[in-house]
Amino acid sequence: MTPPQNDAIIMQETPDIAVSFLSRFRGTFSSTLRWHQLDQLWSSIRSDAAAGWYLYDLDEAPPAEPAEAAAVQSFVTDLDALLRREHREDYCGIVYADDLQTPTFIKVYHPRRLGVACGFSDQPPLPGWTISLMPPLDLHAALAPPPPRPTWLGRLLGSSLTG
Repeated sequence: MTPPQNDAIIMQETPDIAVSFLSRFRGTFSSTLRWHQLDQLWSSIRSDAAAGWYLYDLDEAPPAEPAEAAAVQSFVTDLDALLRREHREDYCGIVYADDLQTPTFIKVYHPRRLGVACGFSDQPPLPGWTISLMPPLDLHAALAPPPPRPTWLGRLLGSSLTG
């Protein structure tokens, strides 16, 4: 297993993709507050399923290639069913798009892993999925906090215990 990397290291390795994807990921998004708004968002994705969508399940490695149109259609159908089954509210509010009418980047939060997705946090939860027209990068690695630096007391105690 490779150690977590910080943004600077990832951006050095793949500067254009990393900067662009992270910039877009951290950009401005609008929520599908109501289920009918989600239906409209899915409709725009379905009507443009062959556009070259990258379907990134954050529990897996990021895809290297965009999905085929049939896979996009199936993904949207399955994800919609999961959201409606698991998020039993009269509102949606867990799907965000850069543009609700003509999306190019969508973040979908898992209903069981919301944490403070809608509020403010130094470490907000990652979405469960992203749907984008650009190749994604490993968000777990890109956004992992850097390892803690040892304090002077930790170095002192560590050296006296091993010395």
